[in-house]
Amino acid sequence: VRLQESGPGLVKPSHTLSLTCTVSGGSIIINYWSWIRQPPGKGLEWIGYIHRSGSAYYSPFLKSRTSISRDTSNNQFSLQLNSVNPEDTAVYYCAGGTASLFDYWGQGTQVTVSS
Repeated sequence: VRLQESGPGLVKPSHTLSLTCTVSGGSIIINYWSWIRQPPGKGLEWIGYIHRSGSAYYSPFLKSRTSISRDTSNNQFSLQLNSVNPEDTAVYYCAGGTASLFDYWGQGTQVTVSS
């Protein structure tokens, strides 16, 4: 199973960050589709996930600004983070899981919030 993040590398403050994860390869059923980020010099931070059923769960610290959706016909799922600020600068990862949340990882994509 291969996951690949895509989206703009630079977002202006107060704008919306939008990323897409495309899944390819394998016939394994993925139950959890997650987004995680790592700010510079800090550890990994879980953003949220969407379950195969369509239910989504978010970090309480980001819930008010976050939306995760999926497009099963194109094997993609997406992240939207609204009203970004420089503290949202990070490497953003998508991940897929079967029994756990993070069995498969994308390589990550750098997103910088700056004017």
